[in-house]
Amino acid sequence: MKKAFCLLPVFVLLLGCENADKLTFEPLHVSNKACDECPKIEINILHALDETIVSNQINSSLEEEVISLLSFDEEQEINTMENAIDSFTNSFKELKSRFPDETVGWEANVESKISYEDRDMLTLEFRAYSFTGGAHGYSSTSYLNFDKRKGSELDTWELFDDLEGFLRFTETKFRIQEDIPQDDNINATGFMFEGDIFHLPENVGYSEKGIVLIYNQYEIASYADGPITLVLPYAEINKYLKRKVKL
Repeated sequence: MKKAFCLLPVFVLLLGCENADKLTFEPLHVSNKACDECPKIEINILHALDETIVSNQINSSLEEEVISLLSFDEEQEINTMENAIDSFTNSFKELKSRFPDETVGWEANVESKISYEDRDMLTLEFRAYSFTGGAHGYSSTSYLNFDKRKGSELDTWELFDDLEGFLRFTETKFRIQEDIPQDDNINATGFMFEGDIFHLPENVGYSEKGIVLIYNQYEIASYADGPITLVLPYAEINKYLKRKVKL
């Protein structure tokens, strides 16, 4: 199997004074040639170019996301995208050799883009799709939030000065959007919140329109319901944020 690793021409994002605080990225494309004996893999993610701590963290975090999606060999330590591609490919080949009539083509598609950036914050949106047999594949969206000054990736709780207040506010907004009476059980209309208690999704991120909360398939509802997204404008939630957005 041949793998093609290439860096496409650089997108220069530092255009004038208004972009002076933004990081520089180029697109990284990784793919392999589809064939009967190998899965189809397409990876299109950003690669940070600045020689800074946060750029190294960004590249490491994106690589970890790809590795997590493609790794199937639990006994092998996988720490590079190339190893992860090999793991995904070898797992497909092994299954196909054992069940040739039941194993159809696997595939994995990954892409990332900038969701939000200012002087202090960067949020990347990471979209992934994989199919490894069964009735359908699985799609997901993740948000990776970075503190540019500290050079670190942030956990969800680190985004807020008042997490409890944000949680209460978000539940009210969620109930309004999803037509759940404010005084009813959060699962009254068919959702599947664990313990009948509202909680934030696994993925919360900054965007140009506001804070985005996305519950991926199976997180609080069935696959058929698809992902559930809630966008909260900064004018309404800035008071809860640790890193506030200028309006």
